[in-house]
Amino acid sequence: MSSMLASVSNLHEALQAESLNVDIIDLKQPQSGALGALTDQEIRTIVRKLKPSSLISATVGDLPMEPDLLTAAVQKMGATGVDYIKIGFFPEGDWTACLTALSLFARHEHDIIVVLFADKQPDLSFIPKLAAAGIRGVMLDTFDKKNGSLPDILSLSELKTFLQISKKAGLLSGLAGSLQLRHLPDLLPLNADYLGFRGGICQQLERTAALDPQKIIAIRELLVHYNIPEYSQMV
Repeated sequence: MSSMLASVSNLHEALQAESLNVDIIDLKQPQSGALGALTDQEIRTIVRKLKPSSLISATVGDLPMEPDLLTAAVQKMGATGVDYIKIGFFPEGDWTACLTALSLFARHEHDIIVVLFADKQPDLSFIPKLAAAGIRGVMLDTFDKKNGSLPDILSLSELKTFLQISKKAGLLSGLAGSLQLRHLPDLLPLNADYLGFRGGICQQLERTAALDPQKIIAIRELLVHYNIPEYSQMV
């Protein structure tokens, strides 16, 4: 069964997501880019206010692919107490050097999730190297939200290939990128470890708008009760 990741931008939204039993509460600031980051203080406050049992991830921001910058960001984010640290791997820069630097933290200290961007033509052959470096998981997202949702950019076959490569490498696998309830009948059979939502759980499907609890409830119910013979009746 796929779990639900919900991206939230403040304490109020984090508490909403927790009360609705979201599996992973993801902290980011949608107004600041694809992986815009909240401030350290905001993250610390949210971590302190949520239940110890809540799983929390947070993005480090849209940072350049420079080893020193990424490792400093991981150290800083790790000190906030989040469970997963999300780092975007962008086309520019030296992925190998960045991964080598991150591996020192990934192996011993922090659970790092690498985010690849479907609309940036990511090199999927790099995924096994993530696992070898101790990275915990990999997520496929979209960078420019104007390009449409993830299923608009990649076919179901391509998404399946990404998930197969990720799972074969022993990584947690996730799909995100303007996903909505209507996408679930196609995505659920692919068995991603988690599906990520922001715009699809907001009012007017606008990622910078307030959360819509009813949309979260609808997605959660479908994820929890999903089985192939009946899923089409539940959407």
